[in-house]
Amino acid sequence: MNSTKTIFGIDLGTTYSCIAYVDEYGQAVIIPNNEGSLTTPSVVHFDKDNRIVGKEAKNSAVLYPDEIVTAVKRHMGGPGWRFEYKKNAYSAEEISSYILRKLADDARRYLGRPVQDVVITCPAYFGIAQRDATIRAGQIAGFNVRDIINEPTAAAITYGLQSEQDQVVLVYDLGGGTFDITVIQINNGEITVISTGGDNNLGGRNWDESVLIYLAEQWKAETGMNDDPTESEETMQDLWDKAEQVKWALTARQEARVAITHLGHRVGITLTRPKFEELTANLLERTIVFTRDTLKDARARGFADINQILLVGGSTKMPQVAGRLRQELALPIRAFEPDTAVAKGAAIYAQKLVLDEEVQNRVGEITATSMDKVNIDDVPQRLIHDVQQAIASDNGLLLDTVKRYNDLKVINVTSHSFGVIVKDQETSQDFISNIIMVNDQLPTTQTKTYHTLQANQEAIEIKVMENSLFAHRLDDFAQAEEIGHAILHLPPRLPLHSPIEVRFELQKDGRLHMTAREPRHDISIEIEIQTRHGLSDKEMHKAQDRSRKLFIS
Repeated sequence: MNSTKTIFGIDLGTTYSCIAYVDEYGQAVIIPNNEGSLTTPSVVHFDKDNRIVGKEAKNSAVLYPDEIVTAVKRHMGGPGWRFEYKKNAYSAEEISSYILRKLADDARRYLGRPVQDVVITCPAYFGIAQRDATIRAGQIAGFNVRDIINEPTAAAITYGLQSEQDQVVLVYDLGGGTFDITVIQINNGEITVISTGGDNNLGGRNWDESVLIYLAEQWKAETGMNDDPTESEETMQDLWDKAEQVKWALTARQEARVAITHLGHRVGITLTRPKFEELTANLLERTIVFTRDTLKDARARGFADINQILLVGGSTKMPQVAGRLRQELALPIRAFEPDTAVAKGAAIYAQKLVLDEEVQNRVGEITATSMDKVNIDDVPQRLIHDVQQAIASDNGLLLDTVKRYNDLKVINVTSHSFGVIVKDQETSQDFISNIIMVNDQLPTTQTKTYHTLQANQEAIEIKVMENSLFAHRLDDFAQAEEIGHAILHLPPRLPLHSPIEVRFELQKDGRLHMTAREPRHDISIEIEIQTRHGLSDKEMHKAQDRSRKLFIS
């Protein structure tokens, strides 16, 4: 009897995506797509009532530039971005759902079982809006999204289960569209994130853009024409493709040559690796700045010694990455399954969720306790062992596999700070008072007490702000974003400087709950932060309805 459902891990990438699951031997396995590849280009072709996803869509980009969407992940959670097609507007969430469905459909054909429950990865530096958008993309695709996990953490899980050595690693994750840098401690099966940083708009596509501009300039120089190739949609798609080809060719060779055709003029252009590295040096230096800041945060938290660097993400294959890191840090560097480690880690984490749930269910049945009241830490180890053995037997798993997954612990940190707007009583100037600080361990609950500004104050407007700075006070509002607000109505005849408690509860999935309370009369208001930029319920239903009618290939 197989009592445990299959749950899948998905790496939803800016340029490439992939899906994985844990097999009967307890190993995370990448599921190939219909084309036989382990990764699928995150490219969508709007073709009438069909959506073509992957390599075929990417190959069609030059012919149908106005029907192709690439790098949609960069628009997740962004305000107002839409792709227009046949008088309809499509959000980043809806378009991302097509990529997810392609992965799921191919996995179903390969394994002969449907994809329903999933864990989806996202950059560590994603904020609440982007994480919510990722969940909605999964829901539009028809999934039960069990959790969202950070990409570097997922990669560290994959590595941690393969390495028996306790260590602190620096995960340098440079993908197609995003960059994360994360310090992670691996200790006796426990994955603990210490500090994280990064940029949601820095990745391999930026390297491609630098090459693209160079190729366009070389075409103009060779032809002597003033026409700009980047102003033509058709030529631009070809330039993007050729730029990526050159970038990957220079990973293995010292020079690469491509032909650029525009307005009927074909020009052969040679790019050397030194010139490529010169063109993109500023991008690489941006990653080094984030790396220094993240290491500084780790040192402040007592982690000064790093054992090695893990390179994750396809863009770390560029030789300049490892070279620059060796120059910056005298540490061993390991290229660790750059294309697949994230999806595998998501699948491992997903399997852990299922097995943990199964253990709780069975312990609850044996002890006549409801599942939500079962505290595994209080259960005798002998009973836990018997339950794990039964689960292993029922599912054809090794007992060691079940124990290893149950024992795995993942402790994450927040990539952003969260606070409220308050007024400086001396200057009467507004500023942001951060309550939860970037790199605080998750889940976390923090409370700060503020005071009313006048006697008999009737209400307080509380504006919740998200920012990326480690600062208890932030005066520059341009560096923050309002993500929620609430009105706390106060009792009559409240004295001046009456205390107001504001409590933030940030869950491990990055969701924020806020409670504001006037303690003397125990009056309070609570809100679950709902991002303003997200899809409305009406838009969600419309997207789900459209998705059900579409054929994805």
